[in-house]
Amino acid sequence: LIILAERPIAVGDRVEVDGVVGRVEQIRLRSTIIVTNDNISVIVPNARFVEQSVINWSHGDPRVRLNLAVGVAYGTDTELLRRVLLEVAAGHPAVLADPAPQVFFIGFGDSSLDFELGVWTKEMAHRPKLFRSDLTFAIERALRAAGIEIPFPQRDLHVRSGRLDVRLDRSG
Repeated sequence: LIILAERPIAVGDRVEVDGVVGRVEQIRLRSTIIVTNDNISVIVPNARFVEQSVINWSHGDPRVRLNLAVGVAYGTDTELLRRVLLEVAAGHPAVLADPAPQVFFIGFGDSSLDFELGVWTKEMAHRPKLFRSDLTFAIERALRAAGIEIPFPQRDLHVRSGRLDVRLDRSG
């Protein structure tokens, strides 16, 4: 009754409750049917919508910000990186111009300079995995074209001078 009276969710909303993420297909008196991106219908008791926190990706304003992590090699021209990431965002049809995309310098990682590309979209309510994947593919292509290296973990080995005794066991 609370769901029907307060309307925290509606048919067509993209929700996350009790570990289930999907589109609300039907709201019944005792349960709600949520269809996942894999086209699996999950029947969720309506009590879960009252007892637990519910994320409604499309309630009111369907715009959502997505942050994509991007690590680049030390020595990368960070202003070039910023321009490349903003061009990728501007070139994607599902990225909103308002609010404008932003690039955040997160920190200095073990093997990379760590950034996030923050974009606003309405796609998180419809095709979040596809949107994230498309944007990630576009970022990788653009970084490669700009000659910006995506690093892998590396370690430097420092050998101290001194004496090392090595004995071979010839007994067997």
